Amino acid sequence: MPASALGSEGWRKPWSGPNGGSCVEVMKLADGRVALRQSTDPDGPALIYTVREIEQFLHGAKGGQADFLLA
Repeated sequence: MPASALGSEGWRKPWSGPNGGSCVEVMKLADGRVALRQSTDPDGPALIYTVREIEQFLHGAKGGQADFLLA
C-alpha cells in the first residue's frame, strides 16, 4: 500500500543512526499491525506486517538469526 495512505503522523525512526537520515520508519496501526517505509521515500510503498510476524522477526534478530547480514 502507498505509505502516504497511512498519513504522515505517527511514523518513528527506531533504528536511525549516523547514516544521514536514510533509515526505516515504523508505525503501529490501530489494529496492532506494523507498517514499515523507507524514510527517504515517504510517499513510496509501505510494508504491512502482523503482530506475530513482527514478534518472530524481532525474536529471530535478537537471537542472532540475521547476523549473517553483517558478515
